[in-house]
Amino acid sequence: MEIRMKYWKKLNSEERLKRVQQALKDNVDFSKDASLGYPASRLDERVFPEDAISLREKPVLSTYLANPNHIGCHTFGTSELAFKGTQALEREVLSMIAVDLFKIEDGQFDGYISPGGTEANIQAIWIYRNEFMKSHGAKIDEIVILASQDTHYSIPKAANLLMVDWERLAVDPFSRLLTPKGVKDTIDSCLNRGKKYFIVVANMGTTMFGSVDDPTLYTEALKQLQLPFRLHIDGAYGGFVYPFGDFENQINFRNPDVSSITIDAHKMLQSPYGTGIFVCRKGLIQHVLTEEAAYVEGMDLTLCGSRSGANAVAVWVILTTYGPHKWYEKISVIKMRTNWFCKQLAEMGINFYREPEMNIVAIHAEEIPEEIAHNYTLVPEAHDESNKWYKIVLMDHVEIEHLKSFLEDLSHARRPQTMS
Repeated sequence: MEIRMKYWKKLNSEERLKRVQQALKDNVDFSKDASLGYPASRLDERVFPEDAISLREKPVLSTYLANPNHIGCHTFGTSELAFKGTQALEREVLSMIAVDLFKIEDGQFDGYISPGGTEANIQAIWIYRNEFMKSHGAKIDEIVILASQDTHYSIPKAANLLMVDWERLAVDPFSRLLTPKGVKDTIDSCLNRGKKYFIVVANMGTTMFGSVDDPTLYTEALKQLQLPFRLHIDGAYGGFVYPFGDFENQINFRNPDVSSITIDAHKMLQSPYGTGIFVCRKGLIQHVLTEEAAYVEGMDLTLCGSRSGANAVAVWVILTTYGPHKWYEKISVIKMRTNWFCKQLAEMGINFYREPEMNIVAIHAEEIPEEIAHNYTLVPEAHDESNKWYKIVLMDHVEIEHLKSFLEDLSHARRPQTMS
């Protein structure tokens, strides 16, 4: 994999600390400045005393104490001047993700670091619902969301909140892939029910299986019928894994049909929770402008409104600690570990599913005794008798020794018990 990055660079600890300290200096300092108009402040010093821990060399913790409020969309117009320092770091994170990782042209995107991937997915659907209604005169019952049965539950949640129908497409039970016929039949069914506008959600690493959708199955069928659509990529889990492989990744902004992408930093990137990332093409995010937020400097274009600037700094510090090459190396090791594990399962005759460029392995529930599933805290597809799969996620803390122990216990449980 050739890695050429414009914004995502590796920095040493001194460079990171200096940059974050400068960002905090550029923010309002509630401990020193007489800032009378903000309903915000530092964390309560009686509960979080600054002298209780040495913060001088801990840029992320010092940012949490400073408690910067990031409201608005810093890539679109102006933002609250009081937090311009940490806002600049959030913009840098977005450039690393949108330009370097997902290959959009410089300055041709908007986005923000949201409280999570669920909100980021809802943000996308909210934008496209409003766009269809405002720009095309669509009625709410003429809009439909297309997504596979393996799609994250945030999509039916968005459908419920936004009062838009969701069409759940079946996938092949073994390959977890959509079929061209299934997509076409679903679109035809939607048209017969009066649907005219389509919001497509394609997955880059589903939660249960790590499976990856081919978005062209949707877009080619919709284009053939000349139907208006928007395509959102849910890479909340897979976004920091799937693109890092020795293959030509086509699921990014080089595909002109991709309108937006979600990626979570609090999964593979191991940042604090509250670091979902949403990026979209220019010309879209303004469809969710809250005009009533007149007191906000700039424009409120996000679902959450206020959010933690410290979380943006945490993501920035992680990305600049690794740099793209070290991150590629880390993901490569995890993928090799996953390859080894899958080889052992295959030799044991265990039925499992794994997308080759991901680090999730789903094993048929019938292969794993409940006691073993409980002992290793495997996650089931369903917490009832209908469960058909257990998944193992090879995160950074999952070592070969843990996998060997699991395999040994599984092998022992599968041996025929001899009569005493």
